[in-house]
Amino acid sequence: MRRREFLFSAAAAAAASAWTTGPAFAAGREMVVYKDPNCGCCHAWAEAMKGAGFAVGIKDVDDLSAVKQRYAIPDEMQGCHTAVVGGYYVEGHVPLDAVERLLAERPDIAGIAVPGMPVGSLGMGDDPRASYDVFAVKRDGTSAIYQSVRPKG
Repeated sequence: MRRREFLFSAAAAAAASAWTTGPAFAAGREMVVYKDPNCGCCHAWAEAMKGAGFAVGIKDVDDLSAVKQRYAIPDEMQGCHTAVVGGYYVEGHVPLDAVERLLAERPDIAGIAVPGMPVGSLGMGDDPRASYDVFAVKRDGTSAIYQSVRPKG
């Protein structure tokens, strides 16, 4: 292969790669989701994030407590899975609009969390009666309500 053909093929490959991954990466929307390998609701949450344009890498781990400890997620804030995006953790079944808000506002916190597994939360079924809170967790482990999800209607 001549030099010019090689350079052209390398440039074409790079352009194709940027086209398939560029928008998510360019916007800082790379996300890693740590989850139990057998958890369907965590998989559903990660798929919803992919559908919203995040570049999601899934890490199936047997010991989620080690991940939660690494990110210093308080026990009372822990959920089903842990995601990391934009320098924040996103703990549990956090709704898409809260993740989008977090990345747009960039508050001085460690992350956001939906403790437990609330029925009707993202990945936990589509229940219009869903009612739960999303918490902002500061770096010192204290938390406050970041936003509330309440029944529509």
